[in-house]
Amino acid sequence: MSGTAEIIEGKTRLIVPSEHSKGGPGKITGSVFFNEQMSFNRDVSVMFLRALSNDVTVADAMAATGARAVRIANEVANATEVTANDVDPRTPELINGNIELNNLTNCRSCNKDLHILFSESSYDYVDIDPFGSPVHFLQSAVRGCKKNGILAITATDTAPLAGAHRVKCERRYQSRPIRGPMCHEMGLRILMCSLAKELAKFDRGMEPMLSFYADHYFRAYVRVTEGAKNADKTLSKIIFMNYDKDTLERSYSSEADKEHKYGPFWGGNLHSSSHLSMMSPDSVANEKRCAKSLDIWRNELDTVPYIYDISEFSSFLKISPPPIGDFIDSLNTIGNASRSHVFPTSFKTDIELKDIISAYKEFPR
Repeated sequence: MSGTAEIIEGKTRLIVPSEHSKGGPGKITGSVFFNEQMSFNRDVSVMFLRALSNDVTVADAMAATGARAVRIANEVANATEVTANDVDPRTPELINGNIELNNLTNCRSCNKDLHILFSESSYDYVDIDPFGSPVHFLQSAVRGCKKNGILAITATDTAPLAGAHRVKCERRYQSRPIRGPMCHEMGLRILMCSLAKELAKFDRGMEPMLSFYADHYFRAYVRVTEGAKNADKTLSKIIFMNYDKDTLERSYSSEADKEHKYGPFWGGNLHSSSHLSMMSPDSVANEKRCAKSLDIWRNELDTVPYIYDISEFSSFLKISPPPIGDFIDSLNTIGNASRSHVFPTSFKTDIELKDIISAYKEFPR
């Protein structure tokens, strides 16, 4: 095809536009959109689906070149039927080219508005990866997800979710974001809260399997649970936060009040430890990065719905920062602590703030 190039990602050959985004959120140009940096996102999809024990039907509802769908069809043995859908009339040629290039019989292209696609068909695994916010597509994604299926949702509108554009976040997600060291974890939790509330409209709940922030986007994989009781159980995990930048104090409540004015946020776990234990980085495009991420996700303290950061303590106390790994080791002698996947200098702990500050002051330098 003219204006295209062939690349290899993981075990899959892909035809992509010669001119495409190589980093950041990317820009939509005249050709079909493709972002090279999102190979990690696609790697995670492959690892995630390979760890499932059952066969699955898959819908990549905003497939563009079909890179994710074709990789899933080619690299995930239990992906029995994969639909690579995109509303753009320019996409079928590229998607079909990638299907033929990899000799796939379990993948097909589709050229429909996703709202129509999910009104006509349902799938075990529904993937929504839009350019920007996914809020416009969540209801249709929920409709298109089979009973006890899985939803995989990406949001690239990082600035609103992380609080840089508060009004836009409140308008899109009906949640007041937090600025500061917690902003990206809380942005992820706003996305998950929005998904939980959308599911509840259909008497459905959710169990997070893997949720993370990386590069320029948020990503959540959740198992859909059925029935009003599960919907209520899910909604019971929504919280409101308080953050005092002058004291570093954090607290949360199940109800919004004068003190807890930020949110709502998802207050439950981000990951499923059992599913993470079955995920493997073997043969994906970036094995080293995937292995490192899996290690952090598996060991992340998942009982605390917020993070701290080394930099905020150094700024607050006017002392130099200790090595993050050594400081976490010292915290684990008095409580529970772990690295956070959000930033290399962030951590999670259930230790009271006054004790963290004491440990920070006393840490040998």
